Amino acid sequence: MLRIITIAPLLILLLSISTFSSSLAVSMADREVAVEGGEPPKAEVHIIYTEKPEGDEPEAFHLRTLATVLGSEEAAKESLLYVYKNAATGFSAKLTPEQVAQLSNQPGVLQVVREMKLQLHSGPGKLHAGPGRLH
Repeated sequence: MLRIITIAPLLILLLSISTFSSSLAVSMADREVAVEGGEPPKAEVHIIYTEKPEGDEPEAFHLRTLATVLGSEEAAKESLLYVYKNAATGFSAKLTPEQVAQLSNQPGVLQVVREMKLQLHSGPGKLHAGPGRLH
């Protein structure tokens, strides 16, 4: 019998590991600022983990938090990509290294992590059954 592993438990595990990892996940490279006369820093997608807002909708709380760094609610709406409210509380947004540093110090922000794309080493047709393994 072949068991099918769904992505939801894997996602929850990855979010849990990331949430409890050190706040040093924001690397020094993220905190670099463009040198005078150089190109402005490029905005990249980051995932921002926050405390669960009490008595407030997550999206409204996230927009206000983001607006404190970006200067306006309109700029926050343009930068906001996704709101997480089930397995973890937070949001993803396009941010420059300077904005990441500022956002990291906002009340209620637990961690800011640059988005990483991971590739699974197995996939359809690559599951192998053997002694003691799933059949």
